Amino acid sequence: MNPTPTRPWREVPGLLRALGPGSWWIPGSLAVLLVAWLWRIVPEWSANPDLSHGFFTPILFAVLLHESRQRGPLRWWNVSKLWISVVCLGLFASLGLLIIASLFAAALDWTHTLVLFLLGFSTTGALAALLLLAATPQVRLVPANWITVAALLLWVFSLPLPPGTYHSLTFTLQLWVSDRVLEALHLLGVPAIQNGNIIELANTSVGVEEACSGVRSLLSCVFAGLFFSAAFVRKVGSRITLLVLAPLLAIGMNFVRSLLLTLLANRGVDITGFWHDATGFAILGITAVLLGLLALLLEKLEDVSPAAEPVATPPEADNLTALAPARRVRPIYFAGYTAGLAVVLFFTVMTRPATTGNESPVPDVLAFMPPAPAGWRVATSTDLYRFSDILETENLGQRIYLKEGPNGELLQVTLYIAYWAPGQAPVSTVASHTPDACWPGAGWSPQPIAETTTRLDLGERQLHVAEHRLFHNQRMPQHVWFWHSYDRRVIREFNPRRPLELLSSVFHYGIRSDGEQMFVRLSSNQPWETIRDEPLLQEFFAGLQPFGL
Repeated sequence: MNPTPTRPWREVPGLLRALGPGSWWIPGSLAVLLVAWLWRIVPEWSANPDLSHGFFTPILFAVLLHESRQRGPLRWWNVSKLWISVVCLGLFASLGLLIIASLFAAALDWTHTLVLFLLGFSTTGALAALLLLAATPQVRLVPANWITVAALLLWVFSLPLPPGTYHSLTFTLQLWVSDRVLEALHLLGVPAIQNGNIIELANTSVGVEEACSGVRSLLSCVFAGLFFSAAFVRKVGSRITLLVLAPLLAIGMNFVRSLLLTLLANRGVDITGFWHDATGFAILGITAVLLGLLALLLEKLEDVSPAAEPVATPPEADNLTALAPARRVRPIYFAGYTAGLAVVLFFTVMTRPATTGNESPVPDVLAFMPPAPAGWRVATSTDLYRFSDILETENLGQRIYLKEGPNGELLQVTLYIAYWAPGQAPVSTVASHTPDACWPGAGWSPQPIAETTTRLDLGERQLHVAEHRLFHNQRMPQHVWFWHSYDRRVIREFNPRRPLELLSSVFHYGIRSDGEQMFVRLSSNQPWETIRDEPLLQEFFAGLQPFGL
C-alpha cells in the first residue's frame, strides 16, 4: 500500500479506456443498481419510523467518500491474485444475494423486509467491489481506509431487519425496559407490578409496546455513531469508544423516556398522542446531540500529528498497463450481473398478480359456521376488518359459542375462517399468520405440549391432520387446532421465518399462488375429548370437506 495522492475525478474516462472496451459497463450497471435500490428502499424509509435516518444515507455516503480522499490515510491495494479473488468474491456474493432475494420475493413480496434486507446487502456488496477497484494504486479514486468502510456500512444500518431478528430484538428490549422501569418505580416509592411488558400502576397500566422498545433509537444512534467515528475522529480508540457508547446511550435514553412516561401516567396524565410522540422525538434529538458532542470532545483530546505532505506519484502508479490483471474481472462482472438482471426480471414478471380463469364465487365464510346451534349463545365478531390489510384479505369470519357444560363449567368454542381467492396472496403470506406468530402479541403465552400435530376423530370420520397448540392467558387455557388449505388440499405447516422452509414453499407451491386458500382455526377452553361430540362441530366440518378437511 503506497501513500500516493488521489487522482482527480476528471481522469475517470481515461481510466475506463485503460481497462479496455466495455469497461463503462461496470460503473454504469452499479449506478443503475443503486438507483433501482433507492427506488425500492425509499418507500420503506418513509413507512418505517425505525429507518427514517435512511434518507440521510446517500448524502452521508457521498460526504464520507469525499472525506476519505481528503483526510486519509491514503492506502491503496495492489492488483494481485488476492485482490482479484476478493473482488470476484464480492461480486459473486452480491449476485448470490440478488438471486436469493428474488426467490424470497416469490415466496413473500418485493416489499417484504427480508427481501429488502437481502437486496440491500447485494447492493452493498456490489459497491464494495467497485470501491476495491477504485482503491488500486493505478486508479487512486477512493482510498481503502476506515472512512470508506464506514460509508459502506451506512447502507447496512439503513436496512430493515428480517422479521425474526426484529421481533427477537424488540421482545428483548421490551422486557429489559419493563424490568428496569419497574425497579426505578420501586426505588421512587411508586407501587407497581409487572405482567410481561405491561406495568400495572395504582390507577392505570402502561405497556412498553414495540414502538417504545428502543429499536428506533438504537438503529439511529448506531448509524450516527458510525458516521461520527469516520467524520470527526481518527484514532482507533476514539472510534471504538463511539461505536460502543452509541448503542448503550440509545438504550439508556430510551429507558429515561419510558420511565418519564410511566411517571406521567401515574400522575393521571394521558400519555398517548402528544406526550408519547414528543418524548420520542426529544429523546432522539438529545441522543444525537450527546453523541455529536462526545465525538467533538474525543476529536479535541486526540493528539494527531500534522498529516505528511503527499509524496510524488511514482512512475509505476500512473502506468495504467499495470491494470491488465484487473481486466479479468470485467467479463466475470458482465456475465454475472447480466445473469442477475435476467433472474430479477424473470421473478418480477412471474410474481405479478395472477389472472386465472377460475371464476368461482368467493364463499361466505360465515355460512360455514352455524348461526344459532341449540343450547349455545353465539357472538359474531364484527371488528375483523381491522386485520384486512395485514392478512391481505377481507374474507374473514369468526363466531364465539358459549354454553354451560354438564358439570356446570363454562364451555367455549371459537370458529374462525379466512379465505383468499386464487392469486390473491402467496402461500407463505398465509402461513405467516398462524397463532404461533399472532397470539403472543395479544397476551397469550404458548405452553409446551407433547405433540404439535394430531388427527382428530369426529364421529365416524377423521379430520385431516391438524396443527395443535396450547396457550394460557392469566391461567385461562385455550386449545387451538388449525389447518391451511391450498387448492382445496390441506398442506403441511411450515415456519415462514425460517429461510430454508420458506424457500421450499416456493418449489412446493409455485411462484404464483393460483390456488384458492383457506385458513381454518378452532379454539376452545376445553380439550378435544370434551367437545368432539358436539353437533356444532359436526355441522361446521361437514361444510369444509370440499376444502380437504
